[in-house]
Amino acid sequence: MLTLLGPSTIRRHCDGITRRDALRIGALGLGGLTLPQLWALEDAQADATPTRRASEGAKRHKSLIMIYLCGGPPHQDMYEIKADAPAEVRGEFDAIPTAVPGIEICELLPKLASCMDKLVPIRTIVGCKDDHAGYQCFTGHLSQNAPAGGWPHIGSSSSRLQGPVIAGVPPFVSLCYVTQHKPYNEPSAGFLGLGHNAFRPMGEGRDDLVLQGITADRLDDRRSLLSSVDRFRRAADSSRTMEGIDTFTQRAMGILTSSEFFNAMDITKESQATRDRYGYYDPSRAKGDGAPRVPQNLLLARRLIEAGVRVVTVNYSFWDWHGQNFKNAKDELPIFDKAVSALVEDLHERGLADDCTVVAWGEFGRTPKINKDAGRDHWPRVSCALLAGGGMQTGQAIGTTDRLGGEPATRPVTFEEVHATLYRNLGINLQTAPRLFDFRGRPQYLVEPGVQPIRELV
Repeated sequence: MLTLLGPSTIRRHCDGITRRDALRIGALGLGGLTLPQLWALEDAQADATPTRRASEGAKRHKSLIMIYLCGGPPHQDMYEIKADAPAEVRGEFDAIPTAVPGIEICELLPKLASCMDKLVPIRTIVGCKDDHAGYQCFTGHLSQNAPAGGWPHIGSSSSRLQGPVIAGVPPFVSLCYVTQHKPYNEPSAGFLGLGHNAFRPMGEGRDDLVLQGITADRLDDRRSLLSSVDRFRRAADSSRTMEGIDTFTQRAMGILTSSEFFNAMDITKESQATRDRYGYYDPSRAKGDGAPRVPQNLLLARRLIEAGVRVVTVNYSFWDWHGQNFKNAKDELPIFDKAVSALVEDLHERGLADDCTVVAWGEFGRTPKINKDAGRDHWPRVSCALLAGGGMQTGQAIGTTDRLGGEPATRPVTFEEVHATLYRNLGINLQTAPRLFDFRGRPQYLVEPGVQPIRELV
């Protein structure tokens, strides 16, 4: 049986079908077909398929790796040390110079400092909401103003507007773990429909990615049976649910009959030196009520991009440091520094940097004033982000905050401006893209008209 999503993601739709039901293939057959046999079939048919494979240059497609820092990282302890602020604001860390004269960042980030010419810290993200939710990072919008069906995840938008690069490789893959605090979890495809949700190999169904009871000569028959049933159902279903199931079925078949994706998921194919470069942590242990801290997922994200995935998301650790902010930073920042710098350098060394954009950010910033527990509380008035790649003008810092790090002093940047930049870097022209409609049939814009990509970067 094929199961692409674990039980924690099951949602029952109005027609009584769950997403898990839609992703199961093979329960009615006899015999068995192993993945090596499927791969052999793929190789035998490679000349007949018009769709590109990774060996034919898939790595040249435009792509995005989004690293979501659950809980909101402390901007003033990372990218803009307030050396002249009062003691109750300044904190414990000193600033160090970087590879770009005039830009200084936290002493706990020496590897990022050394490759600052390849980075862009944004110090003045505004428009945050005091809400522990990843929604704004993943969609560019507040959930409170969502249209019917909800705003789509940027990966879902890429899936809808661009589709797969390679047959059998999903356009949007989420490496995000399901978190105890539910709002940290990613939103769905929203009004774009069920079929453009992420493929989630981190779900409990990862071990079920095999065909049970299906032989090679019956695979096409099974596909025909599914098509017949779907045509009958579609005639009686005017919603977009069946459209989504059709897409899932097509992509599930493609994934099962392609070796590219499975090979990409196997990071043991990387050299030990490369794996060591990114660093390690225990993927089975979540940090707080956020995500596990898994540097190896950044390496996996790079492998997936090379295999033809357009958008990969990673949720990374736990940054809600109401207490012991500086103790937590001393533990967290060196590992983050090593992993993100390894990803950025790796993209450059492998010729991917012009085509793959990286963004690492959280839902809001932290208070200028250190609280009684040596922590920093929620601060939605200004936040930060770190960008790299995408052919952008790197080697600069955008925006400055005031003396206390609590308000933008220059160049405030909105979530929508960042998303407009990400869409541009993905090769999506929002001005000429097809019109999109919510579940009530009303036209919607992924980014509000008039919002432009960040001018300093393009």
